Amino acid sequence: MFEFVRTHQRLMQFLLLLLIIPSFALVGLQSYSSFGDGANTVAKVAGQPITQQEWDAALRQQMDRMRQAFGDRFDPKMVETPQAKQGVLDNLIAQRVLVAAVGSEHLSVSDQSLQQAIMGVPELHGADGKFDNERYKALLAAQGMTPTMYEARLRQDMAMQQLNGAVQTTAFTPKTVATRLSDINDQERDVQELLFKTADYAAQVKVTDAMLQDYYVKNAKEFEIPEQIKADYVVLDSAAVAAQVTVSDADIKSYYDNNLSRYTTPEERRASHILVSVKKDAPAAELAAAKAKAEGLLAQVRKNPADFAKVAKANSQDTASAEMGGDLGYFGPGMMVKPFEDAAGKLKQGEISDLVQSDFGYHIIEVTGIKPAVVKPIDEVKADIGAEIKKQLAARKFTELAEAFSNTVYEQADSLKPVADKMHLQIQSAANLGRQPNPAAAPAAAPYNNPKFLAALYSDEALKNKHNTEAIEIAPNTFIAGHVVEYKPVTKRSFDEVKAIISDKVTRTEEAALAKKAGEEKLAALRAQDSAGGFGAVQTVSRVKNQGVNPVAFEAVMKANVNKLPAYVGVVLPQQGYGLYRIAKVGQPAAQDQARRTAEQQQITSVLGQQEMLAYVDVLKEKAKVKILKPVASIAAGGDDKQN
Repeated sequence: MFEFVRTHQRLMQFLLLLLIIPSFALVGLQSYSSFGDGANTVAKVAGQPITQQEWDAALRQQMDRMRQAFGDRFDPKMVETPQAKQGVLDNLIAQRVLVAAVGSEHLSVSDQSLQQAIMGVPELHGADGKFDNERYKALLAAQGMTPTMYEARLRQDMAMQQLNGAVQTTAFTPKTVATRLSDINDQERDVQELLFKTADYAAQVKVTDAMLQDYYVKNAKEFEIPEQIKADYVVLDSAAVAAQVTVSDADIKSYYDNNLSRYTTPEERRASHILVSVKKDAPAAELAAAKAKAEGLLAQVRKNPADFAKVAKANSQDTASAEMGGDLGYFGPGMMVKPFEDAAGKLKQGEISDLVQSDFGYHIIEVTGIKPAVVKPIDEVKADIGAEIKKQLAARKFTELAEAFSNTVYEQADSLKPVADKMHLQIQSAANLGRQPNPAAAPAAAPYNNPKFLAALYSDEALKNKHNTEAIEIAPNTFIAGHVVEYKPVTKRSFDEVKAIISDKVTRTEEAALAKKAGEEKLAALRAQDSAGGFGAVQTVSRVKNQGVNPVAFEAVMKANVNKLPAYVGVVLPQQGYGLYRIAKVGQPAAQDQARRTAEQQQITSVLGQQEMLAYVDVLKEKAKVKILKPVASIAAGGDDKQN
């Protein structure tokens, strides 16, 4: 029964990722069947709508995933671009058409496969190597899911993996194509360098005040100090609302009594078994032979119960547990196939069952331990219950306060004090705010660093009329309103203030120009008359062996036309000068890395397989008559609705 786990470790690791970070494509079975009205529809797939709420939920999930992945480096703007939003919508559409394809192709995942997949996740096993049901529930709870929700999602994911695998395996890479690409990758070029350094031309540069003034005038924007705003602001978020919510002991007691099952650890049983493998739909003769063998083993252990482990080790065809005398460890409800679980649940400790038939064959079960159900006392979970109730009450209260917040900042538009007093909020200040978010702000996700809020601060209503901004939702359950305290228009640094900076820039520009001119003259001469004089030592480079080579120079060398050798190529090297390169020889390495070439062929096949899958999804979209009613990119550009 456990051999699948032992031979499918890579699948198990993938399933762990599904557990910890739910699939981007999946936004829940409930959302798939929840349809909004026409005005709320973003797109239609086979006549069925994708609602604005589903799209918003998928965007929030993507933002949460990226926040986890990037940590402090996360920038909300990564998800707020039209391209990113359109990508999320495209993914929802692809999800819909693939779910439909799974159904039409009659792809399914059996209960046994689902159970084996979950039980095979190594991180869900305890120190004793056995599946830890409590850890499983805790991980799901951290993701806001119940086992039922997760298992439904995982079942659908596994069915879609079947479809994806079936399509991608149709791709293949001809050996000649793979060999040609690997040859290009391996091609070696013998190169010599002649560098014209900018510093070598410093003595020839003569910078005048007229040149500096000319640069100052032509590059005026370099020396502008952008307009800036100092503003007060107030934030209404879940934390601010939660601080205004109190939970009584009576509330906690009522919640505890009504949700007692959440604080109850169900009974767990430990069992050993002897398995005689046979498929349930096997021919009658095979079933009869397996049953007769199992009955013989049952007679043995009934006669000498103390020999159960010995008999299991010698005869059980569940090889993983047989090594441990048939021991399966402790398990809770739903962790074993139903016939096995039902039979084990009726036995007393030390009792041996009659033959139990499952999809795996005939089992002989001995219950070796029973952990009774345990109910956590209210004092142990009181703090958690209080936090949960507070969270629920705050969520309900937030909706009420959000409307009041919006109305107050609008009606009392001359100051933030009325809304701060009414909502018990703190007025905060931020200075040096530009029209665009400052990526160097600490933290980058500060509420005042939001593009919507900054746009509102720079509106005529806030800037010229000195009114509060409207209440702006900058994140789920987070509103902000601001008031301009001070405005500084665009200013320009004086010429004398930046003269030294300009002098340095002009000098470096002139040096680079002289270096380039000398290099190009040398290049023209070499193309007319070959010479290796002045060049450095020969260096052999290839696309897989380019360490220590300037990336700009390397790209130029590998792109150079080598039909006639020696070949020459020149390139401007930023901050260095001008590089001249002599290519004397082109060839293949003496020894080929066959392992890498095989890996490259597999990578090419993988890419082709992904292209096959994308093409398949496009066909499914066409069949489903996908219609996008609110394409983000078009809206951002002022375009019209379009149809896929």
